[in-house]
Amino acid sequence: MKTIQLILKPEKEKPIKGRHPWIYSGAIDEIDDDYKTGDLVRVYSSQKEFLGTGYLNPRSQIAVRMLSFEEGEIDRKFFERKIADALELRRRFVPEQTNAYRMIHSEGDFLPGLTVDRYADYLVVQFQTAGIDEWRETVLSILEEKLKPRGIYEKDETEAREWEGLEKRAGLLRGKEPPDYIEILEHGIKFIVDIHAGQKTGFFLDQRENRKLVSGHAKGKRLLNCFAYTGGFSVYAAMAGASGVVSVETSERALNTCRLNFEQNHLPPERFQFELKDAFDYLRQTKETFDFVVLDPPAFAKSKDHIMQASRAYKDINLWAMKRLSKGGLLYAASCSSYISPDLFQKIVFAAAKDARREVRILQKTSHAPDHPINVFHPEGEYLKGLLCLVV
Repeated sequence: MKTIQLILKPEKEKPIKGRHPWIYSGAIDEIDDDYKTGDLVRVYSSQKEFLGTGYLNPRSQIAVRMLSFEEGEIDRKFFERKIADALELRRRFVPEQTNAYRMIHSEGDFLPGLTVDRYADYLVVQFQTAGIDEWRETVLSILEEKLKPRGIYEKDETEAREWEGLEKRAGLLRGKEPPDYIEILEHGIKFIVDIHAGQKTGFFLDQRENRKLVSGHAKGKRLLNCFAYTGGFSVYAAMAGASGVVSVETSERALNTCRLNFEQNHLPPERFQFELKDAFDYLRQTKETFDFVVLDPPAFAKSKDHIMQASRAYKDINLWAMKRLSKGGLLYAASCSSYISPDLFQKIVFAAAKDARREVRILQKTSHAPDHPINVFHPEGEYLKGLLCLVV
């Protein structure tokens, strides 16, 4: 693949010298004329100092995403090394009796734009930038060689590809077509995953350790799981001995899968409650109180323009959750909006507590599971944040 030269404007090299993987379009001073989207670029400071190699997308605000800050070829061997490093991290940190996890986490594994999730014998991949899309066949070949999956399925239906000028795509890439439902294990608990029609790549893998955290406090408690999706937090709580579990979800398909997940773990669904309702409406209308409320909503802020609107939504849902908690109850509140910082999220929960007239103490702050590593030079990669709170 052709590599072109790019020179940054004076004083714009500091983030790259600090190994931040993004170069914004406004930082570029000069670039070779014959470039095209997805090309590799050798990046230089205004003083012609070599800073590293990345790939280019001139139509994106993030014009370059860095692959390496060292001299060296970007070739198949480069990707083999990066993927091998990612697999070794999972070998070390994915818990026993777990066969579903994130195998490659974009910038967190120094491969911007590439996401690979494992669901038992199948892989689900996302090529979310034009640069990594150029290396699609190389990546697929390495994954097949190293992991020998039964099938590799692409689920590239996100807005990220549109922003990069790429078409949305979904379908089988290699091997055997995944079944409609795949059974996975997480900490020994069984779940059914709908790869084809499910949210994200099928399951919220990043919340694995937070589900375990919630289960550790659920015994004997009546728990309300808002935005339940397919019941991850619900099943964990029921398995831990919760006295009751109410799962609230707007998708009938997801709620039916939630019931299946109870059955998979020998938990009779008739003993539990499933509500096909909007979580905001349910919290406002119910007269029940709970010992534990879990709030894991979808991303309310999908751009910087949505921060204020999202903040109001997070405050509202947390306020009503606190109103529905018994004295001494627990609240697990999460946000997966990357534009809502951990500091802002804590302030939102503070404002909700103030308006609900409840005393609230934070018992634990949470983030991603270890298979979703955060590149220390790329703080933007820390999108998931959670607070386990005691509400008096």
